[in-house]
Amino acid sequence: MSNENTATSKPNTTNKVRGEAQNKSKDSGKPKEKKLSVLESHGYTVGRSIGSGSYATVKIAYSERHKGDVAIKIVSKVQDAADYLEKFLPREIEVVKGLKHENLVRYYQAIETTHRVYIIMELAPNGSLLDIIKRDGCIEEDRSRKWMRELVNAVGYCHENGVVHRDIKCENLLMDGEYNIKLSDFGFARGNMLHKNGQMATSNTFCGSYAYASPEILKGNPYQPDASDVWSTGVVLYAMIFSTLPFDDSNYPKLIKQVQNKVTFPKDAIASKEVKQLISKILAPLKVRLKIPQIKKDQWFQIS
Repeated sequence: MSNENTATSKPNTTNKVRGEAQNKSKDSGKPKEKKLSVLESHGYTVGRSIGSGSYATVKIAYSERHKGDVAIKIVSKVQDAADYLEKFLPREIEVVKGLKHENLVRYYQAIETTHRVYIIMELAPNGSLLDIIKRDGCIEEDRSRKWMRELVNAVGYCHENGVVHRDIKCENLLMDGEYNIKLSDFGFARGNMLHKNGQMATSNTFCGSYAYASPEILKGNPYQPDASDVWSTGVVLYAMIFSTLPFDDSNYPKLIKQVQNKVTFPKDAIASKEVKQLISKILAPLKVRLKIPQIKKDQWFQIS
Protein backbone atom coordinates (compact mmCIF):
# COMPACT_ATOMS: atom_id res chain seq x y z
CA MET A 1 0.00 0.00 0.00
CA SER A 2 2.63 2.41 1.00
CA ASN A 3 4.49 1.72 -2.24
CA GLU A 4 1.37 2.36 -4.29
CA ASN A 5 0.60 5.55 -2.36
CA THR A 6 4.17 6.71 -2.81
CA ALA A 7 4.01 6.04 -6.47
CA THR A 8 0.75 7.88 -7.02
CA SER A 9 1.82 10.82 -4.92
CA LYS A 10 4.62 11.74 -7.43
CA PRO A 11 3.63 14.20 -10.13
CA ASN A 12 3.22 12.50 -13.49
CA THR A 13 5.92 14.34 -15.48
CA THR A 14 6.57 11.68 -18.10
CA ASN A 15 3.67 12.57 -20.33
CA LYS A 16 4.27 16.26 -19.84
CA VAL A 17 7.92 16.04 -20.88
CA ARG A 18 7.01 13.82 -23.82
CA GLY A 19 4.32 16.29 -24.85
CA GLU A 20 6.72 19.25 -24.70
CA ALA A 21 9.26 17.33 -26.76
CA GLN A 22 6.60 16.59 -29.35
CA ASN A 23 5.57 20.25 -29.51
CA LYS A 24 9.19 21.32 -29.92
CA SER A 25 9.70 18.83 -32.70
CA LYS A 26 6.61 20.20 -34.43
CA ASP A 27 7.87 23.79 -34.04
CA SER A 28 11.34 22.90 -35.27
CA GLY A 29 9.78 21.54 -38.42
CA LYS A 30 8.54 25.05 -39.26
CA PRO A 31 11.48 27.38 -39.97
CA LYS A 32 10.86 30.84 -38.62
CA GLU A 33 10.34 33.40 -41.35
CA LYS A 34 13.18 35.91 -41.43
CA LYS A 35 11.96 39.48 -41.41
CA LEU A 36 13.15 41.24 -44.56
CA SER A 37 15.04 44.49 -44.32
CA VAL A 38 13.73 47.53 -46.16
CA LEU A 39 16.21 47.04 -48.99
CA GLU A 40 15.56 43.29 -49.21
CA SER A 41 11.83 43.95 -49.48
CA HIS A 42 12.61 46.12 -52.53
CA GLY A 43 14.70 43.37 -54.13
CA TYR A 44 18.20 44.51 -53.14
CA THR A 45 20.83 42.22 -51.61
CA VAL A 46 23.41 44.49 -50.00
CA GLY A 47 27.11 43.68 -50.18
CA ARG A 48 30.35 45.43 -49.31
CA SER A 49 30.97 49.13 -48.80
CA ILE A 50 32.63 50.84 -51.78
CA GLY A 51 32.93 54.38 -50.49
CA SER A 52 32.08 56.90 -47.83
CA GLY A 53 31.86 60.65 -47.56
CA SER A 54 30.87 63.39 -45.16
CA TYR A 55 27.18 62.53 -45.29
CA ALA A 56 26.80 59.02 -46.69
CA THR A 57 28.13 55.53 -47.17
CA VAL A 58 27.91 53.81 -50.55
CA LYS A 59 27.48 50.06 -50.82
CA ILE A 60 27.26 47.65 -53.71
CA ALA A 61 24.07 45.60 -53.99
CA TYR A 62 22.49 43.09 -56.34
CA SER A 63 19.17 44.23 -57.78
CA GLU A 64 16.57 41.66 -58.79
CA ARG A 65 14.79 44.31 -60.83
CA HIS A 66 17.86 45.33 -62.84
CA LYS A 67 19.37 41.82 -62.88
CA GLY A 68 22.76 43.13 -61.84
CA ASP A 69 24.74 45.18 -59.37
CA VAL A 70 23.83 48.71 -58.36
CA ALA A 71 25.25 51.24 -55.92
CA ILE A 72 23.24 52.34 -52.88
CA LYS A 73 23.99 55.64 -51.16
CA ILE A 74 22.93 55.34 -47.51
CA VAL A 75 22.30 58.56 -45.61
CA SER A 76 21.72 58.45 -41.87
CA LYS A 77 19.08 60.84 -40.57
CA VAL A 78 20.45 60.46 -37.07
CA GLN A 79 24.12 61.27 -37.65
CA ASP A 80 24.05 63.77 -40.48
CA ALA A 81 23.84 67.55 -40.33
CA ALA A 82 20.34 68.99 -40.29
CA ASP A 83 21.23 71.49 -43.03
CA TYR A 84 22.19 68.66 -45.39
CA LEU A 85 19.10 66.59 -44.58
CA GLU A 86 16.64 69.46 -44.84
CA LYS A 87 18.17 71.40 -47.72
CA PHE A 88 20.68 69.55 -49.88
CA LEU A 89 19.41 65.95 -49.79
CA PRO A 90 15.87 66.80 -50.98
CA ARG A 91 17.39 68.93 -53.74
CA GLU A 92 19.64 66.06 -54.81
CA ILE A 93 16.74 63.63 -55.07
CA GLU A 94 14.61 66.12 -56.97
CA VAL A 95 17.39 67.12 -59.37
CA VAL A 96 18.50 63.64 -60.38
CA LYS A 97 14.96 62.51 -61.20
CA GLY A 98 14.93 64.67 -64.30
CA LEU A 99 18.42 63.97 -65.62
CA LYS A 100 19.41 61.27 -68.08
CA HIS A 101 22.69 61.43 -69.96
CA GLU A 102 25.29 58.85 -70.93
CA ASN A 103 27.96 60.61 -68.85
CA LEU A 104 25.88 61.04 -65.70
CA VAL A 105 25.44 58.32 -63.12
CA ARG A 106 21.87 57.15 -63.55
CA TYR A 107 19.63 57.26 -60.50
CA TYR A 108 16.97 54.57 -60.16
CA GLN A 109 15.09 55.02 -56.91
CA ALA A 110 14.99 56.74 -53.52
CA ILE A 111 13.68 54.96 -50.42
CA GLU A 112 13.09 56.83 -47.19
CA THR A 113 12.60 55.31 -43.72
CA THR A 114 12.43 56.77 -40.24
CA HIS A 115 16.20 56.62 -39.75
CA ARG A 116 17.73 56.49 -43.24
CA VAL A 117 17.45 57.55 -46.87
CA TYR A 118 18.60 55.11 -49.55
CA ILE A 119 19.44 56.38 -53.03
CA ILE A 120 19.82 53.59 -55.57
CA MET A 121 21.92 54.38 -58.61
CA GLU A 122 23.95 52.93 -61.44
CA LEU A 123 27.16 51.21 -60.40
CA ALA A 124 30.41 52.49 -61.91
CA PRO A 125 32.69 49.50 -61.28
CA ASN A 126 36.06 50.98 -62.24
CA GLY A 127 36.50 53.51 -59.45
CA SER A 128 37.02 57.23 -59.83
CA LEU A 129 39.25 59.43 -61.96
CA LEU A 130 41.21 60.19 -58.80
CA ASP A 131 41.96 56.49 -58.38
CA ILE A 132 43.29 56.33 -61.94
CA ILE A 133 45.49 59.41 -61.51
CA LYS A 134 46.91 57.96 -58.30
CA ARG A 135 47.59 54.68 -60.11
CA ASP A 136 48.88 55.94 -63.46
CA GLY A 137 50.25 59.41 -62.69
CA CYS A 138 50.00 61.89 -65.58
CA ILE A 139 47.29 60.86 -68.05
CA GLU A 140 48.34 61.02 -71.68
CA GLU A 141 46.61 63.73 -73.69
CA ASP A 142 44.49 61.46 -75.88
CA ARG A 143 42.92 59.79 -72.86
CA SER A 144 42.60 63.13 -71.03
CA ARG A 145 40.86 64.61 -74.07
CA LYS A 146 38.33 61.77 -74.19
CA TRP A 147 37.47 62.20 -70.52
CA MET A 148 37.42 66.00 -70.75
CA ARG A 149 34.95 65.76 -73.63
CA GLU A 150 32.73 63.44 -71.63
CA LEU A 151 32.87 65.72 -68.59
CA VAL A 152 32.13 68.86 -70.61
CA ASN A 153 29.24 67.14 -72.38
CA ALA A 154 27.77 66.07 -69.04
CA VAL A 155 28.15 69.53 -67.49
CA GLY A 156 26.76 71.21 -70.60
CA TYR A 157 23.72 68.93 -70.51
CA CYS A 158 23.11 69.81 -66.85
CA HIS A 159 23.37 73.54 -67.51
CA GLU A 160 21.02 73.33 -70.50
CA ASN A 161 18.48 71.75 -68.15
CA GLY A 162 18.89 74.40 -65.48
CA VAL A 163 21.02 72.25 -63.16
CA VAL A 164 24.34 73.27 -61.63
CA HIS A 165 26.51 70.61 -59.98
CA ARG A 166 28.71 72.77 -57.70
CA ASP A 167 30.98 69.92 -56.62
CA ILE A 168 32.88 68.80 -59.72
CA LYS A 169 36.13 67.08 -58.74
CA CYS A 170 38.13 63.98 -59.64
CA GLU A 171 36.56 61.98 -56.81
CA ASN A 172 33.09 62.56 -58.28
CA LEU A 173 34.02 61.41 -61.78
CA LEU A 174 33.38 57.68 -61.79
CA MET A 175 34.28 55.12 -64.44
CA ASP A 176 31.83 52.64 -65.94
CA GLY A 177 32.76 49.20 -67.27
CA GLU A 178 34.26 50.69 -70.46
CA TYR A 179 36.07 53.50 -68.63
CA ASN A 180 33.67 56.22 -69.66
CA ILE A 181 33.22 59.19 -67.31
CA LYS A 182 30.10 59.22 -65.13
CA LEU A 183 29.57 62.47 -63.25
CA SER A 184 28.16 61.59 -59.84
CA ASP A 185 27.26 62.95 -56.41
CA PHE A 186 24.66 65.67 -56.88
CA GLY A 187 24.59 66.39 -53.15
CA PHE A 188 25.29 70.10 -53.70
CA ALA A 189 23.46 70.40 -57.02
CA ARG A 190 20.61 72.79 -57.60
CA GLY A 191 17.93 72.75 -60.27
CA ASN A 192 15.54 75.26 -61.83
CA MET A 193 18.35 77.80 -62.12
CA LEU A 194 17.64 79.06 -65.63
CA HIS A 195 15.71 82.30 -65.95
CA LYS A 196 13.29 82.76 -68.85
CA ASN A 197 15.88 84.94 -70.60
CA GLY A 198 18.33 82.02 -70.58
CA GLN A 199 20.57 83.48 -67.88
CA MET A 200 21.59 81.38 -64.90
CA ALA A 201 20.55 82.52 -61.43
CA THR A 202 23.34 83.39 -59.01
CA SER A 203 24.25 81.30 -55.96
CA ASN A 204 25.26 82.43 -52.50
CA THR A 205 26.06 79.11 -50.83
CA PHE A 206 29.67 77.93 -50.70
CA CYS A 207 29.75 74.41 -52.13
CA GLY A 208 32.43 71.98 -53.13
CA SER A 209 36.12 71.64 -52.32
CA TYR A 210 38.53 74.56 -51.90
CA ALA A 211 41.02 73.17 -54.43
CA TYR A 212 38.35 73.10 -57.16
CA ALA A 213 36.50 76.30 -56.19
CA SER A 214 36.50 79.38 -58.40
CA PRO A 215 37.94 82.71 -57.16
CA GLU A 216 34.48 84.25 -56.85
CA ILE A 217 33.35 81.43 -54.52
CA LEU A 218 36.51 81.64 -52.41
CA LYS A 219 36.04 85.39 -51.98
CA GLY A 220 32.54 84.76 -50.60
CA ASN A 221 30.71 86.71 -53.29
CA PRO A 222 27.41 85.76 -54.97
CA TYR A 223 28.56 83.79 -57.99
CA GLN A 224 27.46 82.35 -61.33
CA PRO A 225 27.35 78.62 -60.56
CA ASP A 226 27.62 77.54 -64.20
CA ALA A 227 30.84 79.54 -64.61
CA SER A 228 32.15 78.01 -61.38
CA ASP A 229 31.36 74.52 -62.70
CA VAL A 230 33.44 75.37 -65.77
CA TRP A 231 36.35 76.48 -63.57
CA SER A 232 36.20 73.10 -61.81
CA THR A 233 36.45 71.27 -65.15
CA GLY A 234 39.68 73.19 -65.77
CA VAL A 235 41.07 71.98 -62.44
CA VAL A 236 40.14 68.41 -63.42
CA LEU A 237 41.91 68.75 -66.78
CA TYR A 238 45.02 70.14 -65.06
CA ALA A 239 44.96 67.20 -62.60
CA MET A 240 44.79 64.68 -65.44
CA ILE A 241 47.64 66.21 -67.46
CA PHE A 242 50.01 66.97 -64.58
CA SER A 243 48.94 64.46 -61.89
CA THR A 244 48.67 67.26 -59.34
CA LEU A 245 46.25 70.06 -58.51
CA PRO A 246 46.98 73.58 -59.72
CA PHE A 247 46.24 75.25 -56.39
CA ASP A 248 47.35 74.52 -52.84
CA ASP A 249 44.31 74.40 -50.56
CA SER A 250 46.29 73.85 -47.35
CA ASN A 251 46.70 77.60 -46.80
CA TYR A 252 43.58 79.68 -47.45
CA PRO A 253 45.21 83.15 -47.84
CA LYS A 254 47.78 81.61 -50.20
CA LEU A 255 44.99 79.87 -52.14
CA ILE A 256 43.11 83.15 -52.63
CA LYS A 257 46.24 84.71 -54.15
CA GLN A 258 46.94 81.71 -56.36
CA VAL A 259 43.50 81.55 -57.98
CA GLN A 260 43.63 85.26 -58.84
CA ASN A 261 46.96 84.94 -60.64
CA LYS A 262 47.71 83.33 -63.97
CA VAL A 263 47.90 79.57 -63.60
CA THR A 264 51.38 78.06 -63.67
CA PHE A 265 52.54 74.62 -64.83
CA PRO A 266 55.14 72.19 -63.50
CA LYS A 267 58.48 72.94 -65.19
CA ASP A 268 59.48 69.34 -65.76
CA ALA A 269 56.09 68.17 -67.10
CA ILE A 270 55.62 67.21 -70.75
CA ALA A 271 52.44 68.74 -72.13
CA SER A 272 51.44 70.35 -75.41
CA LYS A 273 51.19 74.09 -75.84
CA GLU A 274 47.55 73.63 -76.90
CA VAL A 275 46.40 71.91 -73.71
CA LYS A 276 48.18 74.51 -71.57
CA GLN A 277 46.42 77.27 -73.48
CA LEU A 278 43.03 75.64 -72.94
CA ILE A 279 43.66 75.23 -69.22
CA SER A 280 44.76 78.88 -68.99
CA LYS A 281 41.55 80.02 -70.69
CA ILE A 282 39.38 78.01 -68.30
CA LEU A 283 41.27 78.89 -65.10
CA ALA A 284 40.86 82.56 -65.89
CA PRO A 285 38.98 85.53 -64.40
CA LEU A 286 35.22 85.36 -64.80
CA LYS A 287 35.03 88.03 -67.51
CA VAL A 288 37.29 86.11 -69.91
CA ARG A 289 36.71 82.53 -68.74
CA LEU A 290 35.61 80.19 -71.50
CA LYS A 291 32.04 78.94 -71.56
CA ILE A 292 31.03 75.38 -72.47
CA PRO A 293 30.36 76.12 -76.19
CA GLN A 294 33.76 77.83 -76.47
CA ILE A 295 35.54 74.89 -74.84
CA LYS A 296 33.93 72.55 -77.37
CA LYS A 297 35.34 74.68 -80.22
CA ASP A 298 38.84 74.81 -78.77
CA GLN A 299 41.69 73.48 -80.96
CA TRP A 300 42.99 70.93 -78.43
CA PHE A 301 39.48 69.77 -77.52
CA GLN A 302 38.65 69.02 -81.19
CA ILE A 303 41.75 67.01 -82.07
CA SER A 304 40.61 63.61 -83.34
